[in-house]
Amino acid sequence: MTRAALLVLADGRFPAGGHAHSGGAEAAVKAGRIRGARDLEAFCRGRLHTTGLTSASLAAAAALGLDPVALDEAADARTPSPALRATGRRLGRQMLRAARATWPSPELDALARAFPRGAHQPVVLGLAARAAELGAEDAAHCVAYETVSGPATAAVRLLSLDPFRATAVLARLAPDMDLVAARAADAARQGIDALPAASAPLLDITAEQHAAWAVRLFAS
Repeated sequence: MTRAALLVLADGRFPAGGHAHSGGAEAAVKAGRIRGARDLEAFCRGRLHTTGLTSASLAAAAALGLDPVALDEAADARTPSPALRATGRRLGRQMLRAARATWPSPELDALARAFPRGAHQPVVLGLAARAAELGAEDAAHCVAYETVSGPATAAVRLLSLDPFRATAVLARLAPDMDLVAARAADAARQGIDALPAASAPLLDITAEQHAAWAVRLFAS
C-alpha cells in the first residue's frame, strides 16, 4: 500500500466530476440556510454524519471486497431521492472512467460491464481504493473528505466566501471526518446488513427541487 495513492484518489483534481456538484450547498444557499462560514460548518457537519457516514460505509465495504452488485443495491435502498440516485450514478460512471485509467483492475472492468450506465459513486470509489491497494479506512476517509469539501468549495463560488475561511471550516471538521471514517470502516467489517442507513431528509427534498431549476450553477 502507498499513502501517495490516497492523496491521488482524494485530490479534488482527480477527474471524477465532483467539481460540478455542490453536495446540496447551492439549494441551501438559495434558501438562506448557508450565509457564511458558520452556517457552512454546520451544514457540512450534518451532511458528514448522515449521508456522509452512509456513503463512507459503502466505500469501505467495497474496498474490503464485498459484492459490489449487492452494495449498489444497498446504495439504491439508502438513497430515497431519485435526483440523488441519478447523480450518484453519473458521478460513479465518471469516477469509473478515471479509476480504470489510473489503476487498471479486473474488478473495475467487471463493474463497468455490470453497470454500463454507472454504479453508485461510493461503490466505485471503494473498488478504486481496492485497486490502488488502499484499505477500508482509506476509502472511508476519501468519502468523508469529499462530503464536506464539495460544499465548502461550492460556497466559495456561491457566496464569494473567503477561501481561507472555507479551508478553516474543513480543518475544524477533521476530527469529525476521522470519527465518521472509523465508524464506517467498522460497520463495513460486519457485512452489508450492518451498514449505516443514516439520512438527511431535507437534502433529499432540496435535491428534488434543485433538479427542477431552469438555471443553476451546479449539477446538484
